[in-house]
Amino acid sequence: MLINLGRRPLRDDEWNRSVRGEGPQQRADRNFVELLQELRVMQTGVQILFALLLTIAFTGPFADADAFQRSVYVATLVCTAVATALLIAPVAYHRALFQQGRKDELVVAAHRLLRLGLVVLVAAVSGALLLVVDEAVGRITGLVVSLSIGAVFVVLWFVLPALTRRTATPPSAEVRGRRAG
Repeated sequence: MLINLGRRPLRDDEWNRSVRGEGPQQRADRNFVELLQELRVMQTGVQILFALLLTIAFTGPFADADAFQRSVYVATLVCTAVATALLIAPVAYHRALFQQGRKDELVVAAHRLLRLGLVVLVAAVSGALLLVVDEAVGRITGLVVSLSIGAVFVVLWFVLPALTRRTATPPSAEVRGRRAG
């Protein structure tokens, strides 16, 4: 990515070196630590959702679930399991590449796994909402609520960040330097 400072545009790595005094390996270390912090926030929620979904099939009311509810349950359970795998995968990836000097590759792969995990998590949360609202209020309301909340997640997690990246003017070196400090 290029950063325009009013002169010749600097690449991200050049900017990090000149403003942060950060080399490529230091940047990879920092990026990985930041990514792990983000993963910690997500993993807890996904694991709680997964645990709750695992117990539902063993409750009395589940025996009365119709075919639609059972299908939504299985799809939601699978999405939650996949999201769990995707969001824990960067830790396993790190263990596999430990002390091989490949953290930059790890950061790129972990970023992709996290993004994919977020996509699957939207489906899992929407499915869980559909199950609950369908049972509590009715099928149509459940569909409307789950699709609406799913759309909110998509807008907040994907659309707004993409618009910001596309339309934002990079700040000057001085402003970015103050933010980095």
